[in-house]
Amino acid sequence: MYVKPMLPSLSLKKPEGSQWSFEIKFDGFRALLSISESAISFTSRNGKDLAPLFPEIIEAVRSSFSKFQPFMPCTLDGELTVLQSAHKASFEKIQKRGRLKKEENIQRAVHTDPCTFLVFDLIECAGEKTAASPLKIRKEKLLSLSEACGFPLTPAPGEVRIQYVPSFSDGDALFKNAIRHDSEGIVAKDLTSRWEPGIRTKNWLKIKNYKYGLVFILGYDKKNGYFKTGTYDHGTIKEAGVFSHGLEGEKRESLVEILRQNKETEDSQWITIAPAICVELQFLGLYKNQLREPSFHAFRFDLSHELCTWSQLKVHSVSVHEDIQLTNPDKPLWNKPVRSKEDYLAYLIDVSESMLPFLEDKHLTVIRYPHGTSDEAFYQKNCPDYAPDFIKTSLHEGIEYILCNDHSTLLWLGNQGAIEFHVPFQTRKSHQPNEIVFDLDPPSRNEFGLAVKAALEMHKLFESFSLTSFPKLSGGKGIQIHIPITEGTFSYEQTRSFTEFIASYLVQVFPEAFTIERLKKNRGNRLYVDYIQHAEGKTIISPYSLRGNPAGAYAAAPLYWEEVKDSLNPDSYTMNTVADRLQDQPCPFADFFTSPQDKVITQILHFIEEQKSKE
Repeated sequence: MYVKPMLPSLSLKKPEGSQWSFEIKFDGFRALLSISESAISFTSRNGKDLAPLFPEIIEAVRSSFSKFQPFMPCTLDGELTVLQSAHKASFEKIQKRGRLKKEENIQRAVHTDPCTFLVFDLIECAGEKTAASPLKIRKEKLLSLSEACGFPLTPAPGEVRIQYVPSFSDGDALFKNAIRHDSEGIVAKDLTSRWEPGIRTKNWLKIKNYKYGLVFILGYDKKNGYFKTGTYDHGTIKEAGVFSHGLEGEKRESLVEILRQNKETEDSQWITIAPAICVELQFLGLYKNQLREPSFHAFRFDLSHELCTWSQLKVHSVSVHEDIQLTNPDKPLWNKPVRSKEDYLAYLIDVSESMLPFLEDKHLTVIRYPHGTSDEAFYQKNCPDYAPDFIKTSLHEGIEYILCNDHSTLLWLGNQGAIEFHVPFQTRKSHQPNEIVFDLDPPSRNEFGLAVKAALEMHKLFESFSLTSFPKLSGGKGIQIHIPITEGTFSYEQTRSFTEFIASYLVQVFPEAFTIERLKKNRGNRLYVDYIQHAEGKTIISPYSLRGNPAGAYAAAPLYWEEVKDSLNPDSYTMNTVADRLQDQPCPFADFFTSPQDKVITQILHFIEEQKSKE
């Protein structure tokens, strides 16, 4: 039977008192999961059947059915999410999952963007209606159920599709943590409260992690009372959404009067105005290039409307550590076309969700261009003394490497002029690789077609082995082929046997086009199949890193194999186009970390050993 869940009320401040507990608030769909011997029910807050759309949750119940049996019938209350970290879920990805209709698309999404049901309450357990019990008792029973079923007791991205949401007593510390990790916010819950279906209660309070950004007013809708807003995006006006909340009484009346006095046009519905009035809005984030939950915060008559840029709004759309001070946002980093530091930081935010997994826990080397790509640059491995305390580091061979594991570190590095991000093939915890990479390096950008030919021939060979690989542009003149493997499975000596075998095969079949000659003067116009670079102590450009090329902000862009063809043009993959592309389609490397090729690589290594034994 469908039951409407209890909903929290919005609060602008955290409640005080020992009866309150606090949880991280995750962006997702509120849902109830009911399990009995005869049926599994998974419904949204509005009674929609979620089972066909999110089959991985139903499968998770079935695979642990015997563990659930002592607690049946039971009903778990929680949030359906696409987890990004222990503190944050992707609003955009869960929205996309919720709109899928075709079975084939749903199954693909289960693989690329799997959902996790985060359980935070138990309203029925072993047939007992626990909703009438205090929250403290319900949480204790939910914890027992979670432990018995093997749920992770702290949310984290991974293969377990049902996870427990813990509660904390220190709300101030948790909210600071939520801000640092760009969580949606926190929820305060009265430990003495009951679970009451269908009401919006004051016993649960949501405190959201709002951000603040600048927009200008474009118009007023006389019918519904909303103000239309906009920003500048490289000389053109880009609408940012509408707001009404937060602007009341005399302030609202005065703004409408100013619009009337300075209007460009007026009809039965709209009053429009040219950009002039700058306001600061409170908002939750951006979705489809529109403000989420915007409300008025303040007039900024002290600022020019020219400061209301789209890049500025993007930069302020994520939470960063309070110690970050963004400096010189207008400084040009590229001149063809002109792209500022603020534009670059906005790009890093756009690609961060896809880029950070490839940087996580790896000793980072960056190339910094503090005065722009037309000026001097330098490599940086050691973390500078002036780095803020929140920057995590790892000591290796006398070098204090930066670990870029979060938005704050990424944006701090970007603010320092770090444009190129180079990472090793293993994490700091291992001496063995978690990927294999081939670098297909033509003599110049003019011979890029050789990189396409080499990539396609390599792909054809890999397909004959049933081996999955992932192509990406180098951001320079070539293409790189990534193959995921499980860290700790193969040594670099073993992966060298594999890479040398593949490279030698290509050169043997196409000696006029490819070479493994290390000396440039001996390569002629042939493409260099660089398999030597895949070794301990070496690095590769990270997916989505830009290049410090003054001719343009070219990206090391992941590709789909169907895009690797003669018409492929690396000049088309820039800071702007790659960010837009991620808005329109999934990252081509989305399932990279869930697709280790250990079995196939092992088979090929056995084949290589057999061939060597026959020589």
